[in-house]
Amino acid sequence: MAKERLSMRKIREILRLKYECNLTDRQIAKSCFVARSTVANYLSRTKLAGLKWPVPENLSDTDIYNLMYKSRSNRTVNKRNMPQMEYIHNELKKKGVTLQLLWYEYKQNNPGGYQFSYFCELYQNWAKKLDIALRQRHNAGEKLFIDYAGHTVSVHDPKTGKITNAQIFIAVLGASNYTFAEATPSQALPYWIKSHIHAFEFFKGVPQILVPDNLKSGITHPSRYEPDVNPTYNDMALHYGTAVVPARPRKPKDKAKAENAVKFVESWIMAALRNHTFFSFAELNKAIAQKLTELNNKKFQKLETTRREMFEKIDKPALKPLPVAGYEYAEWKKARINIDYHIEFDRHYYSVPYQLRKEQVDIRFTDTTVEVLFKNKRVASHLRNYKKGAFTTYREHMPKSHQQYLEWTPSRIIKWAGKNGPETAQLVMGIMDSRRHPEQGFRACLGVMRLGKRYSNERLEKACERAIAIKSYSYKSVESILKKGLDKVPLQKEPDPTNPIDHFNIRGTQYYR
Repeated sequence: MAKERLSMRKIREILRLKYECNLTDRQIAKSCFVARSTVANYLSRTKLAGLKWPVPENLSDTDIYNLMYKSRSNRTVNKRNMPQMEYIHNELKKKGVTLQLLWYEYKQNNPGGYQFSYFCELYQNWAKKLDIALRQRHNAGEKLFIDYAGHTVSVHDPKTGKITNAQIFIAVLGASNYTFAEATPSQALPYWIKSHIHAFEFFKGVPQILVPDNLKSGITHPSRYEPDVNPTYNDMALHYGTAVVPARPRKPKDKAKAENAVKFVESWIMAALRNHTFFSFAELNKAIAQKLTELNNKKFQKLETTRREMFEKIDKPALKPLPVAGYEYAEWKKARINIDYHIEFDRHYYSVPYQLRKEQVDIRFTDTTVEVLFKNKRVASHLRNYKKGAFTTYREHMPKSHQQYLEWTPSRIIKWAGKNGPETAQLVMGIMDSRRHPEQGFRACLGVMRLGKRYSNERLEKACERAIAIKSYSYKSVESILKKGLDKVPLQKEPDPTNPIDHFNIRGTQYYR
């Protein structure tokens, strides 16, 4: 009653400010410390109740309250037909369906039925009794909420006795709450992607939006406004024609569906399997699949339907079809093209069009292929080669005339090396001559020249002289000579066959005549 008396005093003050002081609703709201919508609501109710300013002195606060709210307190829901609330709740999840449309259909069949405002009020009062996850309104086939369970399940290796704590991946559709779950060895990126693919196959379709929690496998840099999605995760979403919209950090309502699904999976699946011992992931996932079927066929506590029934009616018809081919797992990294128009990946060198030298590109790689993308456009594609230090070069990537198109040419590199000394120039020539294409030696030549900055030009010249003497034309050889200080050791020249050695132990050719 104290709250009602306070409200009545507010009503009296609102009426005074409106009709005696002629203030606007906004000004009244500021004066009375209430919302502008509250001011409008009070003025509307007093007008309907016939209350005017000044309020008659013989009216008590209770009388004012009864005048304003008597029409509402006297209403009873049972006087008129009202459609099933579950029907309204499920229909609202279908694309384009609104409360106004449902009320219009209701009035067509019930001309004497409730007006729109009270129709909405009845539904909203009913919806408030639902759990938050059921209460949220999601369009059919729109969102798939994704998370991992907080608990793990032990998997025992029968040969080694090693125990792996299996992670439980969970995905739940927003409209129907239809749930998918599986066990994986870890939350690493390959398993994260593979679980998504299995979820799409389980649903036999793809939602419009993926809503993951800010897991590192999927979200590189969590942010409320601009989270960075992992390139592989984004690549997979592009393949399936869906979008990734991560839940905002510290916004539990964004992931209420996922958290609710986690709770049910932990209670109805993981807890139910607590006394079982599993010796393989296949065995564990088979048990999870059986319990998952029971969960999806179990009736909701506050709805007379199941997850599967709602999925078949609401989500399934709205999902996008699966692509003809599944997603092939690929990872991404960045690289800069060297002046020899090759990029280095996994210690192998792949060619790209020479016009892109010194540009930064993205590398998309699988177990079998290596693709190079520049500004999201593929510029080169190679079969993956696992040979370390080797080159994969396409002839079409090579310039027709180095003099015309390339800043760096074999002659320029030799000339540059010659400034350090003739031995350095000769070694650089030897490096390029030992390659199938001279350009494949550019990288090694540049490495040799950089050694002069680390050890001095004089030492580099001596090291090159020794490398030539032992016929070892490579960057590693010169680097090794400098590291071991062999450049400081005088070279022992081989004897000249035209100038025989004079020694008393050597008999000479005359001895045998």
